[in-house]
Amino acid sequence: MVAFDETIDEFCEYLEVQRRYSPHTVKNYRRDLQQVAQGLLALDVSDWAGANAFNMRRVIASQHATGLSGRSLARRLSSVRSLYAYLIKQKRIEVNPVAEVPAPKDERGLPETLQIEDVQRLFALEGNDLLLLRDRAIFELIYSSGLRLSEVVQLDLDSIDHQTGQMSVVGKGNKTRILPVGSHALRAVSGWKKRRAEMLRGNPDERALFVSQRGTRISHRSIQQRLKTMARKTGIAHNVYPHLLRHSFASHMLESSGDLRAVQELLGHADISSTQVYTHLDFQHLARVYEKAHPRAVRKKSS
Repeated sequence: MVAFDETIDEFCEYLEVQRRYSPHTVKNYRRDLQQVAQGLLALDVSDWAGANAFNMRRVIASQHATGLSGRSLARRLSSVRSLYAYLIKQKRIEVNPVAEVPAPKDERGLPETLQIEDVQRLFALEGNDLLLLRDRAIFELIYSSGLRLSEVVQLDLDSIDHQTGQMSVVGKGNKTRILPVGSHALRAVSGWKKRRAEMLRGNPDERALFVSQRGTRISHRSIQQRLKTMARKTGIAHNVYPHLLRHSFASHMLESSGDLRAVQELLGHADISSTQVYTHLDFQHLARVYEKAHPRAVRKKSS
């Protein structure tokens, strides 16, 4: 595994320093590459240069057989393709062995969403507790602007312009987009900023908008745990996680506006096909309304 790991370390350093990928993204690349490397070792392939399309297909097939989804394997293959593109650029190999290796296809499921009533219940939790003020600001922002978890973690003090109601966000591929921020989210962030210094713990130079109780930038894991706690306190039975708020934002926006292109831009999707999944959610809503309201829509049960 030594030869594999040395290359992985080098590539991950390149992603972090040269491409300026977030630590969370680099961690995902590292995990994907290590899993593929272990699969190649099991086939007696000792380094990346020794791999070919045939044994790469065997690795992917083997990992799919363990229950790994096609979507996860597609991401894993994407990580490996990026590594080989880097090695080709370094002139250390000539051919990308995974260039034509497909991931197994899954039946595409629809993303989960919260009902608007559940979103309102989530944000109805009141109090002046410092952690609650921070958490409510985080989750209001995610739902207000459809942020990814990594995007809200990376926000700095100057990322939001309260005068214009706009926010600068760095998304996938280090691409920056300017997003509108809703009035509820702006108020929640303002309330948090007024007391943020209480959590800095002698670390006044920290520029992160959201900090942990240690006075440093909040972690992905902490946000996930805090959201589950907040949902439990408000009696929401649904499994609530940060990306669910992003899905809910997209679905509710599309349901209200019908503007697929605008939702694509807000979410930062490079390909509109990634956004089109929400049109199916919208249709489900329309179908429910139709069956409930149309006098000739209800299907009679067979006797």
